[in-house]
Amino acid sequence: MRGPKRFIGRAFLRIFGWREEGERPRAASFVLIAAPHTSNWDLPFTLALSYVYDVPIRWAGKHTLFAFPFGPFMRLLGGIPIRRDRRQNRVQQLADLFRDNPGLVLVVPTEGTRSRVDRWKSGFYHIARAANVPIVCGYLDYARKRGGFGLELWPSGDVHADMERIRAFYADKTGKYPENFGPVRLREEVEAA
Repeated sequence: MRGPKRFIGRAFLRIFGWREEGERPRAASFVLIAAPHTSNWDLPFTLALSYVYDVPIRWAGKHTLFAFPFGPFMRLLGGIPIRRDRRQNRVQQLADLFRDNPGLVLVVPTEGTRSRVDRWKSGFYHIARAANVPIVCGYLDYARKRGGFGLELWPSGDVHADMERIRAFYADKTGKYPENFGPVRLREEVEAA
């Protein structure tokens, strides 16, 4: 199945004038940052890149998205239902998915919305630490029409130092709507300052 998906992904990118760049991540399992996230177009381009690189991405969504009639389509796109209506630690709930699914690549849109925010949600960082997997910086650079995977980093626990590396990586990446890509920082960093 790898060949047809790669062909479909590459054809989609070429139709829109895009190219993939960089190598497939070395790690089999990782938390994938999806940034900048400023447009609904981010999803089809991300899926196309996942096909080209043969990286079977998954994403978590509230369980109600998976009800009939959309459930099968959401699962086909890589969706994993999670219960948000129960008092559970979502970070641990998502970290446990790595234990139960070897080779899992979990996409996390760190901004949590396509609108501008003053800080990223830190769940991606804590999920990677709890699951003992690396974080990989995925990107879509609309200015150059390039996308792929970049920095691979094992979270050290020094949030500021790790975020400095992530900030440096995203410094030259441009979202479809650049004004909606806010600062690359976490609440923990803001509170520490």
